[in-house]
Amino acid sequence: SGKFSVFSSMEFEVWDLKLEVHGCRFTIHHSQFTIHNSHSPLTDLYYTYYQSPIGLIKIGGTEHYIAELGFIDRPEQVIHGEPGVSEVMHQCTEQLIEFFSGKRRNFDIPVHQQGTFFQQKVWGELLQIPFGKTMSYLELSRNIGDEKAVRAVALTNSKNRIGIIIPCHRVIGSDKSLT
Repeated sequence: SGKFSVFSSMEFEVWDLKLEVHGCRFTIHHSQFTIHNSHSPLTDLYYTYYQSPIGLIKIGGTEHYIAELGFIDRPEQVIHGEPGVSEVMHQCTEQLIEFFSGKRRNFDIPVHQQGTFFQQKVWGELLQIPFGKTMSYLELSRNIGDEKAVRAVALTNSKNRIGIIIPCHRVIGSDKSLT
């Protein structure tokens, strides 16, 4: 059983019940979620950039949440969205400055990215990996209740659009290698 929040107004509760009756195995999946925010995730994003100690970071968001956070490797990746910077984006930049200066270990700004229920479950589990710790894809798969979903977990990890805040960089191979 686990409870997590990926978007400030979206909470999930997930549990699995495994039974064996007369040699037949059954798995009952229970999931429950509530969305309190009617704000459309398809809203145009504002963009801003932060020159971190390890590279230029693009921050995309709305007035309500951060939807993108990633490194810019080439000038053509710079996107000019709607003019202006929302308060949430300002808070994100401040928290990134605190993070890179060693004054912050966790972020407390609302985030949202579209994805399937499975993807939301994986991204929510990534938020549970403590600062300074790592977890293998296999451990992450076990934590979401499906040890055989290692490849799907890895693929979902690679689709995370909100790096650093949703710490996909803390997931490694079972042999401790960077994959």
